[in-house]
Amino acid sequence: MNQYTYDGPVMNFGTCISDQWHGTTYAVSEKKARSNLAYQFKKNNNRITGSRITLPGKVKMVNKYDY
Repeated sequence: MNQYTYDGPVMNFGTCISDQWHGTTYAVSEKKARSNLAYQFKKNNNRITGSRITLPGKVKMVNKYDY
């Protein structure tokens, strides 16, 4: 698994709810990392799991781990 990081805005149903948010996660792909980061934001900010959180900025790979 690779380590990914996100620094940027967070959107909820098209409305910006945070101008700058930082999160990190480990995932097998960028798509899974984006999903993990959205879930992490929901949990840390007391959002229900059904809320549509999107991260419009870039998710960057910090460390690539080969096994």
